[in-house]
Amino acid sequence: MTKQEFLISCELPAPTLELYLEQQWIIPEQTSTGVTFCEMDIARVHLIQDLKVNIGANDEGIDIILHLIDQVHGLRYALAQVQKKP
Repeated sequence: MTKQEFLISCELPAPTLELYLEQQWIIPEQTSTGVTFCEMDIARVHLIQDLKVNIGANDEGIDIILHLIDQVHGLRYALAQVQKKP
């Protein structure tokens, strides 16, 4: 989806998205026509908003939390690949 569609879908102000992109909390796919956002990016925005609003995490905390979540997903993927091998 385009940046504008993404902003509407997430109900996110453009400056907030720019901050998320700058912090690399959201990393959209780069295509020949520009950036493209996906459903995973929407879920990540909702997670960030939940961390900020409901948990009270600051920007540094969000950096750490997202990094740890990404590591867990990477490890789960690696484990699944190892389990598939004969």
